[in-house]
Amino acid sequence: MDRPVICLSRVEAAYEGERAATLRDVDLMVEEGELLAIVGPNGAGKTTLLDVIDGLLPVTAGEVRVFGAAVGPHAHRLRRRIGYLPQDLFFPPSTPYLVRDVVLMARFGDLPPFRFVRRADREAVAGALAAVGLSGLSRRPIGRLSGGQQRKALLARTLAQRACILLLDEPTANLDPEAKADVERLVVALKEELSSTALVVSHEAGYLRDRAGRVIVIEEGRIVSDRARIGGSV
Repeated sequence: MDRPVICLSRVEAAYEGERAATLRDVDLMVEEGELLAIVGPNGAGKTTLLDVIDGLLPVTAGEVRVFGAAVGPHAHRLRRRIGYLPQDLFFPPSTPYLVRDVVLMARFGDLPPFRFVRRADREAVAGALAAVGLSGLSRRPIGRLSGGQQRKALLARTLAQRACILLLDEPTANLDPEAKADVERLVVALKEELSSTALVVSHEAGYLRDRAGRVIVIEEGRIVSDRARIGGSV
């Protein structure tokens, strides 16, 4: 870990229509290869932090830089290098898209205009599905998968994207204990496979927080604790 890949300096941010800032005077530096756990109560600003890093929410003050480049709403090329798993992304039973096609969407950002999907893209999808144990479900509509299987499919999409930064918002939310354990192991394996930097939002103690090399605590929009775990990095 010898160079920062994410830098936030005196950042403030608020969602449209809200008077009070959700993030307040946040300074954060994340180095290459870190596994960082972000914890805190509901409404503390954990998801907002991921949104400003990904450029989904513009800052009202301060600056966000990723790989040295300023992040903004038009930083599309920069976002190709970021894999973002939202907390509430689940597919209803009526969703018709096949699992393999959902994973394949991760490859679209690298396709030139008016070009068809390449063999390399399909091979990347097949490899990602095999890595998460969903090869046998690749032709099934994703809405017919369980919640745990859907999260695995979305992690496969991140793997197929080959993202340099992983932003994972409650990746085990609403899962039963067995599925939660599976997804937690996959997140760590995915991070190691890609040699990525990973920021994982979590509101409960568990495997991910135990494996994180660093834990930050957010309360009322501010970072109130930022500590490294001795021997905790992966």
